[in-house]
Amino acid sequence: MDNDLLPDLCDAYEDKILWLPVTWQDYGGKSVFSGQIVTLRCFEDNSLVRGILSRPGKGKVLVIDGHGSVNRALLGDQLALLAVQNEWQGIVVYGAVRDVVTLSGLNLGVKALGVCPLKTLKRQSGEENVMLSFADCRIFPGDHLYADQNGIIVTPHPLPNIVE
Repeated sequence: MDNDLLPDLCDAYEDKILWLPVTWQDYGGKSVFSGQIVTLRCFEDNSLVRGILSRPGKGKVLVIDGHGSVNRALLGDQLALLAVQNEWQGIVVYGAVRDVVTLSGLNLGVKALGVCPLKTLKRQSGEENVMLSFADCRIFPGDHLYADQNGIIVTPHPLPNIVE
């Protein structure tokens, strides 16, 4: 995929895309990625992330709504390695990640708000496959996400002529 994919997609499909107006940081070894969205909402507890990333993820991107909290890291090296093993395209965290040196060496797209070295609480709380709402945007399970260093856009259906 082109490294400046998003500007071209926004020009061609402006009426079909939703831009997430967040200043994302890149932490994965792959800065350009796309796929069908799987959603998870959780607050400072990543108990459900392992189960999701244990499933086959070919062509998929996990979007985690961590309520914007950077007090606990919702993704670290072990979960990211699991995602790579199961062929996930990427993970977007509306919250924090950790183990960023390891993350940067993985063939995985990872975007987040920031970094926190603290692990999460383990309360087995969260909601999978729900509509997420952050940054004045609604993201639904099954939507398609496109990401590069220009940011993230979401569409309800895959865009034509884009290889995910």
